[in-house]
Order: sequence, then C-alpha cells, then structure tokens
Amino acid sequence: MLIFCGSVFTSAQKTYAVQGTVQDFHDKTMLENAVVKIGGFTAKTDKKGTFSFDKIPAGKYTLIAKHPDCNDYTENIGVDRDLHLSIILEHHSGDIETITLHGSHKTRGSVVLKTLDKTEIERNSTENLGNILSKISGVAVLKTGNNITKPVIHGLYGSRISIMNSGVKMAEQEWGAEHAPNVDVNDFEHIDVIKGASALKYGNDGVAGVVLLEPAIPPKKDTLMGSVKLSGISNGRGGEIAVNALKSWNNEWFVKTGGSYKKLGDLYIPHHTLQNTGAEVNSFNFSFGNHGFMQGFDVSYSGINQEFGIYKGAHLGNNYDAYMAMNFGQPFFLDDFTYDIASPKQNVEHHIAKVSAYKRFADFGKITFQYSFQLNKRKEYDIRRGELNSLPAMDLRLITHTASLTHLIERADWSLESGISAGFQDNYPDPATKARRLIPDYYRYDAGAFSVFKYRFSPKLNAEAGFRYDFSRYDAYKYYDASEWDEKYASVFPQFYVQKNDSRILARPVFDYHNFSANIGLSYKPVRALDIKFNFSRISRTPNPAELFADGLHHSAAIIEKGDLRIGQEVVYNANLALTGKFEVLKGLQLEANPYIMFSDSFINQIPVGFQSTNRGSFAIWEYQQIKARIYGIDADAQLTILDNLKWTTNFSALRGEDLTKNEPLILMMPTNLRHSLELSLNKPSNFYIRFENENVFKQNRFPIRDQSVQFIQDGELVTRVIDYSSTPAAFSIFHASVGADLFKNLNLNFRINNILNKEYREYLNRLRYYMPEAGRNFVVTLKYNF
Repeated sequence: MLIFCGSVFTSAQKTYAVQGTVQDFHDKTMLENAVVKIGGFTAKTDKKGTFSFDKIPAGKYTLIAKHPDCNDYTENIGVDRDLHLSIILEHHSGDIETITLHGSHKTRGSVVLKTLDKTEIERNSTENLGNILSKISGVAVLKTGNNITKPVIHGLYGSRISIMNSGVKMAEQEWGAEHAPNVDVNDFEHIDVIKGASALKYGNDGVAGVVLLEPAIPPKKDTLMGSVKLSGISNGRGGEIAVNALKSWNNEWFVKTGGSYKKLGDLYIPHHTLQNTGAEVNSFNFSFGNHGFMQGFDVSYSGINQEFGIYKGAHLGNNYDAYMAMNFGQPFFLDDFTYDIASPKQNVEHHIAKVSAYKRFADFGKITFQYSFQLNKRKEYDIRRGELNSLPAMDLRLITHTASLTHLIERADWSLESGISAGFQDNYPDPATKARRLIPDYYRYDAGAFSVFKYRFSPKLNAEAGFRYDFSRYDAYKYYDASEWDEKYASVFPQFYVQKNDSRILARPVFDYHNFSANIGLSYKPVRALDIKFNFSRISRTPNPAELFADGLHHSAAIIEKGDLRIGQEVVYNANLALTGKFEVLKGLQLEANPYIMFSDSFINQIPVGFQSTNRGSFAIWEYQQIKARIYGIDADAQLTILDNLKWTTNFSALRGEDLTKNEPLILMMPTNLRHSLELSLNKPSNFYIRFENENVFKQNRFPIRDQSVQFIQDGELVTRVIDYSSTPAAFSIFHASVGADLFKNLNLNFRINNILNKEYREYLNRLRYYMPEAGRNFVVTLKYNF
C-alpha cells in the first residue's frame, strides 16, 4: 500500500509546459484574446496569438479554444511531455459571408452600399422590387403604369443595373423601359444596393450599380421554422398570401421552400378606377443543401408568373385621341371595376435552377463553382381584330446558361478574389404571333474573367483594385425593310446580307465585342467618427439586343422602338465619393453624402423622334442613339436618434444629366426628391412601432423638347397639331403612415396607409403619365404567423 501511494504521489507531481498559437483559418492572422482551456487551467493569447501553460500535470485532458465570432475548437489531448500546439479556428463560420459581397465589402471595402433589412422588406412585402428600392437615396423607379416598375440608380436603368438573385444574375429581357424584374421580395431577408460600377465580380453591365437579393442563411441547428403571411390590399380590392418553411439539422443540412400568390383588380386613382390595370402574381421556390464550413453545396429552383393589365387609355386608336389625352388630360376607359385582365396585357414567367458548391483549403483559399439555368417567357397581348385577338402580339422565349468558377484567398492584410465565367443565351420570338418581331432570333455567347485585389495599409486605410475582361458575340437573324437596309446598312454591313424576299431583306448580323473594365477604390478612416470612400471605374459594356435590333411596336410600353446596328460599345467613366460622419447630437446623429459623376463619349440613349399612326393605334417612335453624355449628382442621408426609441431619417437626391452631343438635357432623369420619416418604437406591446413618412418630388425643369406633330380630321378638315410630349408633371408631396406590433408571441400585425391624403399626382418617370395619374390612397393590412 505504501509503495502504491508513493507511486501515485510521484506521478501527480510530474508537470509539463504546454505552449501554442491560435490562428484564423481564413487569413492566417494570429488571434488575440482567444481563451484556451486545458482541464481546469485557463490562458489567453497575446497580440501574437500565443498562449502558454507552465505546469500542467501529466494526464489526459479536454482542450477547448474560444474566440468571438468563431466556432469553439475542442480536442482530447494527452500531456506526457512538453507540447507545442497550433490551433486553427473557423472564423466567421456562423454566416458564410464571403459567398457574397455583403459581408466582406461592407466592413472593409470601398464600395458605396446601402441595405434594406428584413424588417423593411416585411413591412412593404406587398410592393414590387422597384417600389421597395426607391426608399434608398439615389434610387428611383421607372414605371409603365402602376404595376410595372423597374429600379433606376443615378439616372440609369435596364441592363445597366445587374440584379443578382441569390447569386444568379437575372437574364429576363430587361432591356426595355417596362420590363419589371421577375422576383418575389418575400424570398429575401435583405437587399443590398451597390451604387456605381465598382463591383466588377458581378459583370460589366452594372454601369449604374448592382442589386443583391439575399435569402436568409439556414441556421446550423436542428429546427423547423417558417411563417404564413396574409395581406389585404384596398387599392385593387385584392390580397396576398405568402408561405415559407425551413428545416435544418445540426449536421448543417437544410431544406427550404416557399411561395406566394397575389391578386389585384383594377387600380383606383382619386375619384376614378382605371380599366384593365389588375395584376395576378404567383411564385414558388425550393432549395436544399449542406452549408458546412470547409465545404458545402446547394441546389435551388425558383419560379414566378406575372400577369399585368395595361391601362386601355394608353393605347389610343387615332391621332386625335392621342392629342386630346396628352395635351388636355382627356381621360378614357375609366371606372367599371373588374378583376378580369384583358388585352392589352403582358404575361411573364421566369424560372431559375441553380447548383453551387464550395470547398475551403487551409493554405490555398476557397473555390466556388456555380451553374445556373434561366428560362424567361414573355407574351404581350394587343387589342387585335378577329381571331388574332387571342394571339399574343409578341411571344419571346429566352434561355440562358451561365457557369462560373471563383477563387478567394485571404490573408491578414490582403485578399485576392478571381474568377472566370461563361454564358450562352438563346432568344426565340415565335412567328406564330403573325406580327413583326420586336426582337429577332439571336444567340449570344459570353466569356469573362475578373480579379479584385484588396490591401490593408493600416487600420485606417484600405485600398482595392479590380480588372475585368469580357467577350460577347451576337449571332442574329433579322428581317429589314429593303428601303431601311439600303439607306442605313447596305454599305456599312454588306457581309450581313443573306437574301431578299419581296420588299424585305434577311440579314445575319454577327458582332464580337471585347470589353475591358477596371476599378480602383480607397477606404479611409482618419478619425473614429468619419469614413471616407472613393471609387473610380472605367466600364465597357456590350449593347443589349434592344439597342441593336429593336424594330416595331412595343405595345405594352405604348411606343414604337427602333434599334441601330451601328451602335457600338458603351464606355462609361464613373467617380464616386462617400463621406459618413457620426456626431454626438442628442442620442446620435449620422450624416452621409455621396457625390458622383459619370461621363461617356459613347453613351447609348433612347429618345422620341416622331409619332406614327398605325392600324394598331397611334404611338410615339423612340430611337436608340449613341451620344456624348454626362451625369452628376449627390445623394445625402441623415439619421438622428432623438430618444432611445424615437428616430428621424431624411434622405435627399438630386442629379443632372446632359446630352453633350445635342447640347440639351438628357431625357428621363430622376427629379430632385426629399424624403422624411419619423419612427417611434416601444417595448410594450412587443415590437410596437409607429412610423410617419413624407415624400417630396420636385418638378423636373431640365428636359429635352421632343414635341411631336400629328395630323387628323377635325370638323371635316385635315389639321396639324403639336402633341406636348415634353412637359413634365408638377411637383408633389405625399404622406404615408404605418403601425405594427406582435399581437401574441408568434403573431404580428402590420398596417400601412399609402398616400394618406389621396392626392392626385403624376410622376415624370412613368411612361404612361400622359394618360393617367398615380395610384390613390391604399390601405394594406398584414398578419404574419411565425412558427
């Protein structure tokens, strides 16, 4: 017994030194203040990431290492000699932010980024994407009526804005003025808007900016969660239902699904109802995958179907009606409410299937692969005679395949992200419409490569530089009137001639484009309360199909469009400065100013050049031209926290666009606007808030004169009259209010009133403003049950 106890005593006194380092997996930096536990012994790492235990008794222990924003590291070790350990922690693994620009750029990058969070989206979930984004300074909405909207950033829209739907760049015939984004905002947790052309990783089309639609990241635990949302909408006498559900497991697998349905009848304007302005929208999404830290994948599908009525009063049968409507506001087709959607209308469906996967390597970085397939079908119906009335006047099918491979490597003071991509697009306009095809058959081939390098000079100064090359090829088949071909293209593109059929020329335009784009950016924080960001970029963009090939009546837009094969690449230079300051005023004041300037010697512009009476009605002719242009402006935001639960927010935007070729203002530039909001939040009842908003839009006094002359019979005589196609609407100020609270633990109520005073007004950026005002007062009530 004495011998045994002596052996145990001797063994217990045997101790060893245990030393080591704690390192970040991503950028290899040594982590300070990491807590390392060996049994009952505890130590912290120093600035060099090292820890040390002088005397650990021999034995077996559980080692635990912890650091903020990291997964805990656990390992069983045996101490029977002096040890030196290297511990690597999975930093930021809770939300794989490096998949998107949102996480990395927002904290360390130089891009100008604004975010709409989950709360803002849910409060306005019955709105379309364009209307929601317009709450951000510098972002406006281009409308065709009140249902069809698309975002405008710093005066630019269409294919100059890249919309990324869960990492997939939307390909949806977005070229024209009235093609609304085919997305359901209920699918996303937050929306990021990058102003300017600094996000080269998303392509070279985002001259104005990029919109990132990001879904919620599945939690890494065993849970079932979701929501059911019901909304009632007074204007249109309709409603919406949206459902989503997610099942996740501790082993990082997840399955997610959701969908929505919205139905509206004819929309109400002050004192009247607009005939044929209803809408019906349904969507569905499904995804599954495994999002581990070291590796993961996901497979997803989303589909949306939208049917919109086009106000009949915008499609007038003759020049006299057009003259009376535009010059004197003569209303047509009012009242007689219905849920039916008749011609003219458009029906659009969009499908996205995506497969993505990523793998992290300890020293090499992260590799991500993604493939996506998109199918876009667009049918636009005109008011046609006889059996043709049931046929769409335009029937386009667009198929897009895209694949990309990216590599990201991060170190303590720098990171490098590079990638390659390839795409193929097939556009098919169905000739069964028996109408001239607005956009012809074409194939488009794309290939690109980019690299973005970021360097941290000091905690105050960061810099980045990016480069991108893109190759694009169009291979199209298109018919031209022989007179137009001979006048414009016969001598310039003789190689495109195929054959002549009666008075029509069949051509096969084949164009190759080599685009080089670059960006440099700085982020500087001279003092704690001030942030300065600056970006300068050169972007080269391939003309979109409408700019090259459009030819004919775009009935839902109520215009005749004309493209031009002679249009070349668009090169835009963009400088963007952002200043953010924080001041100790009351409970805190934050001010932001974002001045910017864009200039181009090859800007592609669309302007009205004439008016034409056809057997399908009277319409303005809009033509694409290439000009020298300059756009400059400023966005400003202020947020004052008056009390802990009372906040005042203001944002202001103004810009000026100039056509330097014709020495006149650019058309369809956003008017100066000013928005205010005051929000009171209380803890009881739970999550209670009340919010008042005021929106002020000033008259746009800078516009080109594009009045058009028309002829018609009046009192038995042929007369010539001038249609006022240029004047802009008066300034307006409207008010909104909303209130919400949790009624019970899992039940939330939100009530909103848009245009409280039921004011009649018109917006300059509504292409149908000549025929109709904006929507009147609208009550929206939403009940949401979370489980």
